[in-house]
Amino acid sequence: MKLKFHWIGLALLAGCQTAPPTENTQPETSLSGKTPTVITPSKTDTTLTEVTPIEKPALTPQEQEDVWQRIAMQLDMPIPDHESVDYYRNWYIKHPSHLRTVAKRAQPFLYMITVEIEKRGLPMELVLLPVVESAFDPFAYSHGSAAGLWQFVPGTADRFKLERNWWYDGRRDVPAATTAALDYMEYFDRRFDGNWQQSIASYNSGAGRVSRAITKNKKLGKPTDFFSLDLPKETSGYVPKLLALADIIKNHEKYGVELPPIPNKPVLEMVNPKQQLDLAIAAEFAGISITELQSYNPAYNQWATSPDGPYHLLLPIENVAQFNANLKKNGDKTMQVVRYKVQPGDTISQLAVKHNTTTNIIEQTNNLNGSSIRVGQYLLIPTASQGNKTYALSAPQRLKKTQAKAKGKYKLSHTVKDGESLWSIARDNSISYRDLAKWNGMAPKDSLRIGQNLVIWKNSSDGAIIRTVHYQIRQGDNLSSIAQKFSVSVTDIMKWNNIERGSYIKPGQKLKLYVDVTKVNV
Repeated sequence: MKLKFHWIGLALLAGCQTAPPTENTQPETSLSGKTPTVITPSKTDTTLTEVTPIEKPALTPQEQEDVWQRIAMQLDMPIPDHESVDYYRNWYIKHPSHLRTVAKRAQPFLYMITVEIEKRGLPMELVLLPVVESAFDPFAYSHGSAAGLWQFVPGTADRFKLERNWWYDGRRDVPAATTAALDYMEYFDRRFDGNWQQSIASYNSGAGRVSRAITKNKKLGKPTDFFSLDLPKETSGYVPKLLALADIIKNHEKYGVELPPIPNKPVLEMVNPKQQLDLAIAAEFAGISITELQSYNPAYNQWATSPDGPYHLLLPIENVAQFNANLKKNGDKTMQVVRYKVQPGDTISQLAVKHNTTTNIIEQTNNLNGSSIRVGQYLLIPTASQGNKTYALSAPQRLKKTQAKAKGKYKLSHTVKDGESLWSIARDNSISYRDLAKWNGMAPKDSLRIGQNLVIWKNSSDGAIIRTVHYQIRQGDNLSSIAQKFSVSVTDIMKWNNIERGSYIKPGQKLKLYVDVTKVNV
């Protein structure tokens, strides 16, 4: 063995001696200015120096490739050993499809929210609140009238200046609502002296309720930690759910949970056209579909941005330059305007409904001081450049989709009349007012407006006996008279027979009707 080792040493030395000289052959000068002596190892020196590998510095959270890992590295809240945490942890582990759905929805927004939390120095666990609140669905609307990723109710939205109108709902504006939510959490942090479990509980049930529970426990000599407080059932599960989720994200390999990776880099960029813009035209400018554009900008309820602002849009970073170039080139073509001649019986409110806009827009566009118009007058009316169905994620289209989901054997329509409420309509139809609200994309406490169309789902067991009637139109009939005769709505007749608004019916034409024979003598 020694002989072999000796020859290896000689070979190594020989190799060093025969290597070509480098360009820098001058020896380095020492600090004293003298040339140091160069020591050449002897041919018999076989000592090998152990080389210590240089360890690469660990990547910071911001340097990770996956934003989930960036988040996991910053989840620092202690996970209590509590049965409620265990319950929700097991639920998430047994339902991996839920987290996959959440990850897909979160993909455009997760990086943005993570960065905002880091800027404020807030606990990274807060990035998981939208998972608990809305399953990261920006279009979510709860039974308590809460909307958006962060589930703001109207009162809290007003407090944080999240504007809401026919065109725009700031609760669904992801950047604006994120700012408001983090402002809210900073307020809780100050109020509860850095107790984040109490702060997170307050986001769900209100700071007042949590404070009262703390005061109550202090008077009784009881602990005031979150798990000792007497809070509503939903709130009692709210904090454990978030903590269980944080534990899984941080230790997903330990729990065998696979999180679809999300690139740790910006995905969207905000642009501001500074004028109202038809979403179909905006999508065309950016080179993306209308549905994709709406998915990034769920705050816009209708087919365009708000006429009085905000006008901003989130776009994929790679499409921003194209959008800006097209906007600069076609800045005067951001809205379609039709020229309409006023007919007998027309009103501005009717024209607004017909053209899917508002009376204010028509009045402003035509410099009208009031709502009076005259027959023969020409009006310029801004209107959508595409059909309503094209704007698939607009509020009206989402409502249609909700109302179309079968919740019974037969679907009836009801037009709201003066003095009616969800409760009174439900009572008259022997159904639950909570079900009625859900079928129509509403919360049970939401108010109705006169003329609003609701769907009512019925089963034969509800007392209704529905029969299909084929009715042949007679001379003098119209849809209104037929609807009245069979106790159905004009809207239902049109839907059942694919009759477009403004179409005419003629004698001899056959209609299919679904009639409750307990109310009508057929």
